[in-house]
Amino acid sequence: MNHHVAVVGLGSMGGAMAVTLHRAGWQVSGFDPSPAARSAAEAAGIRTVDDVGHLAGTPYAVLSLPSARVVETTVPVLLSCPGTLAVVDTTTSEPATSASLSSLAADQGAAFVDAPVSGGRDGAAEGRLTAFVGATEQAFDAARPVLEALTGGQYQHLGGPGSGNVVKLLNNALAAANLVSVGEALAIAKAYGVDPAVAAAGISGASGGSQVSAAMYPKWVLTGAHDSGFSMGLMARDAALAIEIAAQRGERPELLAAANQRWQAALAVLGSGADFTEIARTVAPCLTREGDPAA
Repeated sequence: MNHHVAVVGLGSMGGAMAVTLHRAGWQVSGFDPSPAARSAAEAAGIRTVDDVGHLAGTPYAVLSLPSARVVETTVPVLLSCPGTLAVVDTTTSEPATSASLSSLAADQGAAFVDAPVSGGRDGAAEGRLTAFVGATEQAFDAARPVLEALTGGQYQHLGGPGSGNVVKLLNNALAAANLVSVGEALAIAKAYGVDPAVAAAGISGASGGSQVSAAMYPKWVLTGAHDSGFSMGLMARDAALAIEIAAQRGERPELLAAANQRWQAALAVLGSGADFTEIARTVAPCLTREGDPAA
């Protein structure tokens, strides 16, 4: 098997995935428009280029990009030279974009899979991400070596092109709603004199528990760290996209829509560059060291 892979997007997630692939024995080349991101990758042993066109025809490609629009402009460039076997798009993108690019790749004898991931910066660095995969059976088989390297087998083929995007957006919408509800619940506990960290631990061992109560609030909110590596802007985007794709099929999820409204309001106050765990500052300011940003 050819172990040459291009990683396009060398930010927090893409850079960590490039290092994981390098460590697993792949020959990795990377591109990012940011010179700083390229320099950081080079320091980790990754060969970089200053134009994504130089990566065209690489047998495998992994995308970690900020939006579906960037994916749409990048994939045709990668496919502009023969030789590409599979493009694995880990971007949290849009189902229609992935379906269109899957057809484009197939017409050129290549595979395209939407494989947005969960697990954050740490999961990317350790090769233990979870991938939500949408692809034809043939494309899925072609992309399997890359998926194995990035996830250690923690991926699921959910259906045809675009299916991975749908489930990943729903996953993030549920996380977004949970970040609001857990914050509100822990604020109530504090109002009754219960230590929020103790309350979170108690809830996390019972039916109301989740990754949000077990890890996100204790690690990033109650400590004041807010350094998850995932931005407010990206989570607010995903919450909004989940509502958009629901409407495209005539679904109107009231609870998820209400949570989305809280995220858009927080985005307006905190800005897109804030850490996504800072949502607590608007929904449960008594739990945060900074307090209510609007106060």
